[in-house]
Amino acid sequence: MKSPVIFLLLLAAAILCHAQAQAPQTPMPGQILVTGTLADEAGKAAVLARLRELYGAERVVDQIAIGNVAVPANWNAYVHKLIAPNLKLISRGQITVDGNNVSVRGEVANEAQRQQIASDIASSLNPTYVVNNGLRVRAAEAEQGLLDAALDKRIIEFDSGKATITPAGLAILDEMAAVMLKLRGRKVEVIGHTDDTGLRASNVTLSQARAEAVRAYLAGKGIVADSVVVSGLGPDRPVASNATADGRARNRRIEFRIAQ
Repeated sequence: MKSPVIFLLLLAAAILCHAQAQAPQTPMPGQILVTGTLADEAGKAAVLARLRELYGAERVVDQIAIGNVAVPANWNAYVHKLIAPNLKLISRGQITVDGNNVSVRGEVANEAQRQQIASDIASSLNPTYVVNNGLRVRAAEAEQGLLDAALDKRIIEFDSGKATITPAGLAILDEMAAVMLKLRGRKVEVIGHTDDTGLRASNVTLSQARAEAVRAYLAGKGIVADSVVVSGLGPDRPVASNATADGRARNRRIEFRIAQ
């Protein structure tokens, strides 16, 4: 006798349950396609109700069949626990529940989400279940994480009122260049920011010049200039209060973002 299998496919926000060998229907973007073979109507109704509660009834497409399958103890209750809000963090993926085996695949925003989702799945089951974590961090988020870790909340310093990078700032840029070389031509936006001291127009011009100085230095370290997009936002996006010296220092910064 076969084990019940639920296959949850997530395409942007979709879930699929599948118990058969044939290929499942491809869901439309945003659909929750649910296929498979379960033991009884009560189990099917519970799965559908949970999915409709989580995603909205209009998005759930029911393709679940009822068949002669052997159900592990409390299987329906465990499946209900698996259909949790954190599934909505997964895109372009799937979850398969095949008897006591659970496999999750797809893309998430960061490593913390990848580990947390797998941990939550494992903690909702008993030790007889085996969980295979096939989640991966979306490429852009993973690359952004590399840039953030290299900068490590440090400030690239310039001479006061100028676009001349200090020796300490150059040392940080050496580290940033080493990371950017690993991104294999991925476009990176270098954004200059200032505090609100002085005229806004002057600050915007200065922030642009500083971003361009960073691009020029990176080019000397092997970063193709065309892969670096620069902009200067002056004082328009502070990350701290300009009312204190510390806050103004934090606002005078260079930001590195993966270009979308």
